[in-house]
Amino acid sequence: MVARDKIIIYCDGACSGNQYRINTGGWGAILKHGDLLKEIHGGELNTTNQRMELTACIKSLEQLKSGKYYVAVYTDSAYLVNCIHNKWYTAWRKNGWKNAAKKPVENRDLWEKLLKLLSLYTVVFIKVAGHSGNKLNERADELARQGIAKVKKAG
Repeated sequence: MVARDKIIIYCDGACSGNQYRINTGGWGAILKHGDLLKEIHGGELNTTNQRMELTACIKSLEQLKSGKYYVAVYTDSAYLVNCIHNKWYTAWRKNGWKNAAKKPVENRDLWEKLLKLLSLYTVVFIKVAGHSGNKLNERADELARQGIAKVKKAG
């Protein structure tokens, strides 16, 4: 596989006031294809950090125009990486989207979107440590915070 067939994605989510019913979340991502970089970000009211992590990944994959790419997604979200690596979604689907505690899976709508997108590409997920000096991960975090600021300004 040649380098131009590989897309690297760094994605991150953030939530200001995550512990409160009324809060603001943001997501950010960087897509790298060869020497080209594309930055995207956005946000929502009344969300969670987990939803923003998933949204960052979904919005990134939605940017891709062809299934010919090998995609490497770098994220500091253990929630996202563990679900994919451990195939939690297989049991969720089998159990009617119920988790091990027999409760509805949180963020089902986003997991279904993500899994549909993952079926279109060859994707690997790589866990990175958050706030550890990784330049592109730090930039994705900045973009997520910009998403929060944009929502707060608009609201």
